[in-house]
Amino acid sequence: MNQFFSFIKKELYHITRDIRTMLMLLLMPIAQLMIFGFAITTEINNIPFAVLDKSKTTESGKLIDEMNGSKYFELIKYIKSDEEIESHFQTGKVKLTLVIPPDFSRDLYHSGATNIQLIADASDPNEASTAVNYAQQIITRYQQELTPTKQIPYVLAGNVKMLYNPQLKSAYNFVPGIMGLILMLICSMMTSISIVREKEQGTMEILLVSPLKPINIVLAKAVPYFLISMIDVISILILSVYVLEVPIAGNIFLLLFLCMIFTFSTLSLGLLISSVTDTQQAAMMISGIGLMLPTLLLSGLIFPVENMPLPLRIISNILPATWFIMAVKDVMIKGLGLLAIGKECLILFSMTVFLLVVSIKMFKNRL
Repeated sequence: MNQFFSFIKKELYHITRDIRTMLMLLLMPIAQLMIFGFAITTEINNIPFAVLDKSKTTESGKLIDEMNGSKYFELIKYIKSDEEIESHFQTGKVKLTLVIPPDFSRDLYHSGATNIQLIADASDPNEASTAVNYAQQIITRYQQELTPTKQIPYVLAGNVKMLYNPQLKSAYNFVPGIMGLILMLICSMMTSISIVREKEQGTMEILLVSPLKPINIVLAKAVPYFLISMIDVISILILSVYVLEVPIAGNIFLLLFLCMIFTFSTLSLGLLISSVTDTQQAAMMISGIGLMLPTLLLSGLIFPVENMPLPLRIISNILPATWFIMAVKDVMIKGLGLLAIGKECLILFSMTVFLLVVSIKMFKNRL
């Protein structure tokens, strides 16, 4: 029995002497619980919406106040004409537009029926469906409030229009997200593991004494994975167009350029992971678990970033995949140009430079 407890004591010493692994084992369940508890929710609050009020009457104003007073919506802007509607959707600041016809009050009181148009950004079909359902519930409640009796003589019909994805195909949302997830895992995980493998096998010392500079050796390890990533990008785009029937509305070369910037940032992240780890197991845990879970849940791939608490939104903004997925949707689904995604490209480029500089500074020229 003493030998048994001695082995237990030995294993405890073995675990506790590796501080990073022990902290990961203790903190990972807490982090997963917090992420799953706050990020996974089907309810969406504070949906930004705009209003095109052609009636400008007391009745239309009450309907707008009903929507703005709800916890589900937040009024961003009053639109003056139909031509402005799509331009506000392209900026991404508006998710729903309420269009009230000019004869809203007259039709309501004379014929007892009127039409209200709801235009939603369906590049994320789940978010668009939820926003439209919320709006229709508010319209129905407003319709009931017009008459105190249970018999409702007034009918407010909601005419729904889904921009960019009329059929509400989920592939429109998942193709950009899966592309970001695959590139993140391939570039970060495989690059970090390949360099750490050289350290474990003892061949890194041989490479460091070669005529090439250490930084050239490290960058040379990343080039094959960059080429593989570009092949994967082309394969994903071909399958999305011809199999999943997701059209590429924007410029294909701009889309490939965006993928290249994101690939460089994930490769730089892989180099940084290889600089701070000494074993393949640690590199796999950091790049696999530490990157895959946040990318899957916090990048906007499944759940809207706007609906997350502030700490999770901050973490989301640190992830390169968040900006990549936003930009890919703008180019691939909405058909926007370089000026529309300039902010995302600049952020990804800045992340690449920062990660590359830090990884070079932390790379050990001597083992």
